Order: sequence, then C-alpha cells, then structure tokens
Amino acid sequence: MADPASTTTLERMLTEEITPVVMVLRTPLVEAACQKKHGVSLVQLLSRFSSFDNIDVPVRTASDQAYRLRKFKLRLFYSSDIQKPDFEAAKERLKRVITEAEDKNINLRWELSNVEDLLPTSKSKVLPPWFEVFNKELLRISSFADHEAFDHPVACLLVVSSKDENPINKFVDLFNTNQLPAILNDGVMDPKIPKYYLLLHDYQDGVSDEASTVLSVMKSTFGSNDCQLLCINSLWDTVEDQNNIKLFMQDLSTKHIIPHMEQKIRTLNEQVSATRKGFRNQIKNLWWRKGKDDVPDKPDGPVYTYSSNESQIRLLADYAFMLRDYELALSNYRLISTDYKLDKAWKRYAGVQEMLGLTYFLLDQSRKEAEYCLEDALNTYLRLGSQGQQNATRCGVWWAGMLKARDEYKEAATVFFRVSGEEPLQSAVMLEQASYCYLFSVPFMFRKYGFHLVLSGNSYEKCGQVNHGIRTYRRALSVFKGTKWGLIRDHIHFQLGRWFASLGEFDVAMRHMLEILACGHQSQATQELFLRDFLAVVEKRGKALEVWKLQLPVINLPSLRVVFEDHQTYGSPAAVGLRETLWRSFEEDVIPSLSGAKSNWLEVQTKLVSRKHRDANICVAGEAVKVSIGFKNPLQIPISVSNVSLLCQLTAMKAEKSDIADLSHATDEQREEELRKLIALNEHDGEDSSLIMSEVDFSLNGGETLVVQLTVTPKAEGILRIVGVRWKLSSRVVGFQHFEVNQAINKSAKGHTKLKNSHFSNHLSFSVIKSLPRVDGVIRNFPKKSYHGELQKLVLELRNPSDIPVKKLKLKIGHPRFLLVGNPDVLNSEVSGGISKEHDEGSHDGDETPAVFHFPEDLVIQGDKPVLWPIWLRAATPGPISLYIVVYYEVDDASSIMRYRILRLCYNLEVLPSIDVSFKISRCLSSLDEVIIRVDVADKTSTGNFQIHQLSAVGSQWQLTMLHPSGTPSSYIISGQPLSCFFKLKNLGKKGTSVSRNFVELSTGSDNKRLLDTFNSSVTGFHHQERLHQRTLNQEQLDAVDFILFAQSLENKDEQFRDHPHLFTYHACHCRVGSTNPILWTMNGPRTIHHDFTTSFCEINLWITIHNSLDSRLSVHVSTHDSGTVTNTSTSQSNDQAVVSSDNETGWHDVSLANDIKLSSDILGARVSKRTSPESISPFIWSGSISTKLEMEPMSTIEVPLQLCVFTPGIYDISNYQLSWNVLASEVQGPVARIPSSGTCPGSSFYITALQSA
Repeated sequence: MADPASTTTLERMLTEEITPVVMVLRTPLVEAACQKKHGVSLVQLLSRFSSFDNIDVPVRTASDQAYRLRKFKLRLFYSSDIQKPDFEAAKERLKRVITEAEDKNINLRWELSNVEDLLPTSKSKVLPPWFEVFNKELLRISSFADHEAFDHPVACLLVVSSKDENPINKFVDLFNTNQLPAILNDGVMDPKIPKYYLLLHDYQDGVSDEASTVLSVMKSTFGSNDCQLLCINSLWDTVEDQNNIKLFMQDLSTKHIIPHMEQKIRTLNEQVSATRKGFRNQIKNLWWRKGKDDVPDKPDGPVYTYSSNESQIRLLADYAFMLRDYELALSNYRLISTDYKLDKAWKRYAGVQEMLGLTYFLLDQSRKEAEYCLEDALNTYLRLGSQGQQNATRCGVWWAGMLKARDEYKEAATVFFRVSGEEPLQSAVMLEQASYCYLFSVPFMFRKYGFHLVLSGNSYEKCGQVNHGIRTYRRALSVFKGTKWGLIRDHIHFQLGRWFASLGEFDVAMRHMLEILACGHQSQATQELFLRDFLAVVEKRGKALEVWKLQLPVINLPSLRVVFEDHQTYGSPAAVGLRETLWRSFEEDVIPSLSGAKSNWLEVQTKLVSRKHRDANICVAGEAVKVSIGFKNPLQIPISVSNVSLLCQLTAMKAEKSDIADLSHATDEQREEELRKLIALNEHDGEDSSLIMSEVDFSLNGGETLVVQLTVTPKAEGILRIVGVRWKLSSRVVGFQHFEVNQAINKSAKGHTKLKNSHFSNHLSFSVIKSLPRVDGVIRNFPKKSYHGELQKLVLELRNPSDIPVKKLKLKIGHPRFLLVGNPDVLNSEVSGGISKEHDEGSHDGDETPAVFHFPEDLVIQGDKPVLWPIWLRAATPGPISLYIVVYYEVDDASSIMRYRILRLCYNLEVLPSIDVSFKISRCLSSLDEVIIRVDVADKTSTGNFQIHQLSAVGSQWQLTMLHPSGTPSSYIISGQPLSCFFKLKNLGKKGTSVSRNFVELSTGSDNKRLLDTFNSSVTGFHHQERLHQRTLNQEQLDAVDFILFAQSLENKDEQFRDHPHLFTYHACHCRVGSTNPILWTMNGPRTIHHDFTTSFCEINLWITIHNSLDSRLSVHVSTHDSGTVTNTSTSQSNDQAVVSSDNETGWHDVSLANDIKLSSDILGARVSKRTSPESISPFIWSGSISTKLEMEPMSTIEVPLQLCVFTPGIYDISNYQLSWNVLASEVQGPVARIPSSGTCPGSSFYITALQSA
C-alpha cells in the first residue's frame, strides 16, 4: 500500500484528477477580498496550494498496518459547479484550449524537412504540450456522474469575511439546502458531510483583533477543531499570504480530510464485511438477485440510493483508491462489479470495470486483466450510445495512456481512433494523438502517421481551427513528399494552398498550389478544380506572378533542338532533321579541300573571338537561330499558353563578362535570380534590343504534346547566349525555365558543334559574325505523293536576296534514281514533249550521269532575280523516300569571313503503286534468231486508269514487232483488269542501224501520237540508274536486252491526274534472250498430212536444223526413241550434265526483278517431254536413222534428216529424241568457260496432225 512514485503521464493524471473534492460555500465579500489584490476567485486562490508533492502523512485504512502518503491533492469546487457539465459549455472550454495553444505556438507553420528528423527527438519535445491539458478538459466533461463517488464532495468548506455582518449567522445561512448541489438533495450521496469553517480577514480592512473575537465565537458555536482564521492581502509581504494559505490547506488536508476519509473507509469496510463478505453473505446475495435476470435493459439500470449496499461498496472502493490503498479498492471493485452486471446496470458496470483496469495498472499486476477490463468498459460505454459517449472517451484516454506507458504505441493509436467520435474538435485531437502513436511505434509507421495527420487536419478545418489544420498537414507533407502516394500528396498541397489563401498568405498558398498543377494522375474534375482555384489565388494576389520552373505546361528539355546556319544553310524543314554525318558524307564531292576556303574563315574567326567563346557555334547576323522545344499538357483539360519566347543575351565579341552570370554551375536559387534579371533587362530594352525574338501562342488539349519552334535573330556581331524560355499560362501566370546543363539534348542539325565536347553551354552559345549572302532554294510544286514510274518535270528556283553576288554554283543529288538535272532548253515544255523524238534534249549514248552538276561558269545570282533550272523527277520504287540535294556556291566578297556556303534541301515523297509490269521471254520454235515477248500489265490502283503508250527495246541492234501485226491489241488498262501483249524480238546484230525499229507504238487510237525517244538524256539517265540497280552477279551474259514501257494516265477521280495526262516509264534491264546451251535447234517438217491409213502406214520426212553458237568445235549426237521404249539417258550423265538438263524447261518461266518488273525465259533449253507408259502400244516409230553423230565448226549450222512412220490418224507430239554435245576445244576461254564441257538436251515438242484421206 505504499504510495508509488508517479513516473508516467497516466499515473500523473490519475493522482491529479481522481482526488477528494471539497465543496466551497462563500459570501460575496470573500470573493471581493480575493479579487482585490490577487485578481482571482477564492477557489482559484486556494487551488494553487491544494497539491502537495511531499506531504508525508501516515494513513491506516482497513488494515492495522499504516502506510505513508507522500503525494496528495484536493480539488475545490463551488457548490454551483458540482453538477454535470453542460455539453456546449464543455465544448467551448475545449475550443478555448485549442485556441490558446494556437496563440502560444510560434512555430505553427513550420515545416519539417524530413519525417526522420523527428525520430532522434524525445517524445516530450515532439508532442504538442497542450495535449495533456486538452485530455484533462475532456475528462472533466464526464465528471460529477451519479454512478461514481470520487467526484462527490468529501467535505464542505464555509468561508465568511470578517467584514460580514453577523458572521455566525452567515455560516448558518450558507449551508442552506436550496444552495446545495443536486447530488446532496437527490439521495445520490450522503448529505451529512463534515463542515469546516473559515473566517477570512483582509489586512487592508484593519487589524485582526475583531477577527480574532469572531473566531472565538465560531469555535464556541461550531467546535474549536473545525474553525480557523485566514488573513490575506498583507500590505508589505505577498509571501506571507502564500504561506498562510499553504499552511491552511495543509492543515485542512492532513488534520481533517485525510483522517475523515480514513475513518469513513474503516466504517464502510466493517459494514461491507458484515453484509457481503463471507460465503454465507455471498450465497444470500446471489439468491436475492436471482430473479433480476428478466429485468429489461436500461442504460442507468435500477436506482441506487447512497445508503444501498452497492453505493456503500462503490464509495468504499473510490475512497480507498483516492488514498492509494489500491488492494482494498481492487477487492471492492471486484465485489460490486458482479452485482452491477447481474442488475444490468450497464453504465455503473462499465464505470467499475474502468476503475478495475486502472487499479490493475497502478498495482502493476496482470496486464492482461487491466486491458480486458478497460476494453470491456469501453465496449459497454459504446453500446449505451450517446449516454455513454463521454465516458467512453474518458475510458479511451485512460486505456491509451496505459498502453503508451507500456510502449505499446500501435495499440494505443487504435484506441485513440476508436474514441475519436463524430464531434470534429474531439475527433481532430484524438486522431492527431493516434498519429504520434504510429510515429513512436516500433517499427516506425510513417504512412499511418501521415494519414492520421491528414484526417486530423480535415477535422480541424470542420471546427474552424485552420492554423491547426495547417500544422498537421505540413507535418503530413514531410511524410508523403518524394513518395508514390501522389493523390494524398496532391490533397495536402491543395488544402494548404486554400488555407493559406484564406489567411492572406498568397505567396505561400501559390507555392503549394504550384506543386499540383501538373497532376495528370487526377481525374478531369479534380484537375479543373486545382487549376481554377490556383488562378483565383493569383487574381486575388493582385500583382503579376512569375514562376520559376512552372510545371504547366511541362517543358520537354530532352526534345530541345537548336538549328542555326553558318557556312551550311537549309532550304526546307525536312533538311533540318537529317543526321549531320549523312550530310557530311554527301557533301564531300562539292566542298573544296581542307587547305582552301574552309580553313581560312575558321582561322579568321579564331582571331576575332575571345578565347572563352572560341569553342562556341557560329551564326550570322540577320539570320535566325531556331530552337525547337516540346510543350506537353499533362492534364486532361485544355490549357492556353501565350507569349512563348526565348530568354537570350547578346554581348560584345571581346567582352569577358556579361550582365548575366554563367549558369552552368549555379544553384537553382542563383539561376532563378539571374533569369529574373534577364527578363527585366529584356523588358527594359523593348524595341531597342539588339535581338529580335519571336513569340508564339497556342492551346494544348488534354495530354497533347506540341513542338514549338522559337527564333532569335541577332542584329549585330557579338556573343549570343540562349539561356532559357518563358511563357504565360492563361494570360495570368508567367513561367520561365533555364535550359538545364545536366539535361540530355539531341544534337542540333549542325553537326559541326563540338561532338567531343557535349557541354550544354557550348550548344547554346554562338559567335555572331557579320551579315553574308544566303541563297534560298526551292523546287516548285514538289509533290507529296506520286505514282510508281511517274515522270515529272520540276523547276529548281535559286534566289539570293543580298546585293553581294554568289558564283561557282555546283549541285549534287542524293538519289539519281529519282532526280536528274535537266537541260534548260526544255524548261517550258511539257513532260512528254521534253522526251519526244521531235524534241531531243541531247543524247548521252548511255554515258553515266556525273555525280556533281556544275552550273555554267558565268552564272551569278544576285538581287531579286531568280535562277530557274529544270529537274526531272521519276518515282522509281513504291514506298516513302527522302530526296537530298546540296547546292554549293561561293561568296564574291573578299572581306567575308566565309568564302563559301552550302544550301541543303530535302524533300519527302510517298510513292504509291501504279502498274505492275512483267516480261516473259520464250524461244521461237520456228526461228533460231527470234524470241517471243509476253508483257502482262495490271493496274494496282483503285481509282486510276492507264494507257500503254509505247514499248521500246534499248539499243539499235534490236527489232521489235507485234506477234500478230494484223491486229493491234487494246492499250487501255482498266482498274482490276489485267492486259497481256505479245511481241517478237529479233537481234539484228551488226546489221542493226539507227533506223531500226526498236519500239512498238500501242496507243495508235489516242490523240497523243508522239513517239518517245529512249535516247533522250532524261530517259537515258534514269535508265542507266535502273541498270545499276537491277544488275546482279549472274547477269553478265552476252545476249541481253533492256525494255522501257511508256504509259500515261487517263482522266479519272484522282485529283493528281485531273489536270493533264501524266507520263510513266517502267524499266526492265538485263533480260536474257540468249541460251546457256552451246547449241540451238529447231524441228522442221510438215505440220499436217493426209493419208489413207486403210491401205498402208504413212512415212513422214523431217529434219533438225542445229546451230553451234560457240567459238569452239562441238561433237553432237542426235538419237531418237520410239514412244514405248524411251529411256531417260540423262540420268547416266554426270552431275553437271544433270543440272544443265534439269534447268532446260520449255514454256514460260517467271523471274522477279528488284523493281517489280517480272521476267521469264524458256531460251535456257527444251522442255522435258512426257513419257508414255511402257505398256502402251506405240502409235509411231522412227524409221530412218535413229542415231547420228557429227562434228560442227564454230558458229556453224547443219541439217540432220529424220523419218517417221505413223500408223493411225491423230495428233502426235514428236519429242522422243535428244541431243548430246561435247566441246572439242582443248582450251576453253572467255564466255565459254562458264558453259559445261558436255550436256544432254531432250527434244522439244513438235506437233504433227495426221488425217485420214477421203
């Protein structure tokens, strides 16, 4: 029963809040005397000295063994205050505690840099100090309850002033039942409580002799031990007053209150022992309560007067608890707990369970029992609803304090959350206390700490405590910043922005709202809310807002591209996007040697530029430097961006220090300060600035990314630095951003930027030299789309706006299959007219097109007069293609730093499919020097109609005719309907002349009857490129022919063909017409015979004409076989011979070429004949020589006679023969070296029709 040392917060609260209560009755003059000098009420004055930390009083309660009470406290209340507190008044007191804490907290808006900074700090320094004050006020809301005795007065103190008239009568009148609390009049407690009489004398009213007289009368009337005199308001010594009051309170406690409570405990204990303790009394009590099981539940249960056994036991337990006899209190709480439970007095039962848990805690006995009792009490209070809510809150505070004392912070947080309730103010404080429990738990629970701070701040806002909401939200922000919990972080910033704006702190509000502008992960409605509130705060701020690194829109720094021009310029936007290495390799043929002009102007430049800027890029005064940068809208809602421009500075060439510091190694604060200075400098200069900068306005839809091109044009020489970019959001907020040094940047189109030095400042620093002439070039009306094979004549326009002339122009084309420099004579002619035989622009006779085209030496470009030059365009192959052109020219100005410049042009073309053309070549069985050409044409478009105009064989040694001259096939190609034409091709060899007809005109019925010249320079140039493109390793044969098919478009729905017919050319190169076999042969004889087969069989005379095409002697063996006994003798030949034989197939054979022109040939050999079944009867036999061997001289022809016997009418395929050959030359050289030394060829089909004569 020793008085334990209070070491925890809960123990300190219990010793301060569960203590004896003294009821105070006083006269008005007493209050006036206390207010006169001390400025407080009587209760407040006495309460200052009612707590004793070392009173050291011996106490003996129920046992004979005494223990010493070292800590003791009295609680003093006026009689009018001893009642259940008004709930609204209690709420105001709680609100006042919060408000006073707000005023005292000078660091209310302080934001911790990191939540980990709290961990090394002691818990008492982290927790707000007003938590304990608030919890005490929260406990007092449930005070003076009927079911608990520790708030019932144990004594009454009556105080009368010595100035009162008839003081004795005043004492009697004070203890009037009309002025007493309800609990004394309603039978809740025993109204017969001890009374103590105090006469208060004010020194300022005179000497205390009269007061001493009154005290004597008091002692004779009320008893000498219960009366006392207290003098206050000493004229000279305030300490004397304090000592007098302290001595009085100590005497009251040690000589009156504590002894009275000891005696009361002993008396009650004897009564309880006589009525309830012992086996007999327990059985009697249970039997008496047995019939109460059917009693309906009531929140308060049955009514218990102060004289009932239950009330006496509860009073005994509470008195023992207040005097620290926890063992006695525990036994009586246990005893009464069962009674209340059986009586279904649930509120009283919960109160007893609550005290049981606290008693277990103070005794440090069963922790499990303590937690069980408090949890049981809390659950019981909560089941009572609103009647038990305040008691449930008190129980939760006790329970959480006990768990914290045991370092069970996680469980304590759960309890605080359970008792947070629906009242916003109480909920806010309970949730905040729960958050700190999560912070102190092991392991640390940072996210739950931050989450409960957010819940607490939200409750603070509901009850109007904005400053406390700011404090909790800022601490929560230290948890969620830098994490992936974007939604809750956005909520924190948004609420902080709104709260600060409501307090007039607009700058702080905007800093928080700027953090959530780029909230692409939020819903569209939330994004609209954030942006609308941000702009509203900006408008309320009332002055311009310039934001460093404004996140709306997002600046895509890696997309930054810088385009500038020194000796290399650009004539089209497509030229800028190509790799510098491609341009460099392409320009090698046009740029002078390194010892020439290029090194000269670089040497001059190094002399004019300071060493600091010597590695900078070069640009020309008056020519724009273009910066492309991406702007992305991260939101789902549209935004408006205006006045987008670059932040630049131009300083003198020799200046070693600029107005704006070098930002490459600066901090963010330094960069922001320097950029603000630059913005102010540019605005001050205005139109007098030495820089011309473009401004762009645009809108971005949700999620849209737009690449914007900004330009800056220096007016004079110097050092140009591009520092950053600025823009205006929704015409209200100015954003600006520095181009970060450590950001990756795509290489600008100028590849001569120092590749070995990727330092960002070099990319954005330029040495500006004086103005130079610049040639602008464009190909007029260059199409975006074209059809495969289409031939167009375009015009290249070159213009030099400067008065300084340029000369020595050269031009190089990157794709000669598509582009060709034309003759200026055909500049004004039509496409078909420019290549017709009537208008030949000059024959190249198959010469290669030069890699670099040199313009005439006397050509000079100056002023506004342009130079026009024809350029031929042919869509060589389907698909997308980029065409490159460079124009070299020299500056005719000796004082210029640059002696030459290069114009780069690039055009993108999409080639669509048009006509699919295939060539098939077959032997002519009736002639050794002719082949059959079959041309298949199909329209691959969905809208266009075409007409074949002309087919030409390239070369004067060829003669091309129709297979059936009597009938000209239709030359029109309808979409979806293929067309086939047949031609004969004859090789005239040396007999060919320039007048040989190597073409066939097909569009004879059309209005356009011009013949197109294959020797025209434009056609020849493109054909030469096609020959190079279609050449393969196995196409170096002697007999090969090239074809050009000319076609033109007809009027159709395609807009491209509506104006006039367009010309198309299709090239098939290296078409083989010769044979790899050394011999050619034909079977000759009658095709139809009439014979009377009823009288005899029919003999038919045939002969084979054989030609040796080699320059070597051959041995040839002709052998025939009857139809029923033919054997495949080729299987006995060598592997090489078998290969040759297997390749010799008669008929059409497709060969696909690279340009979609298809070629096939049967000139390679004869088709293998079909063998008849050995069981079939032979319809004919060879009756002449069945085996003939002969030798042939080089390039000679010979005829071999044969005879055939036919027995019945019918149609016979005479192919049952074969020819074997061997090269007799001892040494094989030249083209013959690629031909096998021997081989076997099966006979080709020869059909004979035998008819029965009449």
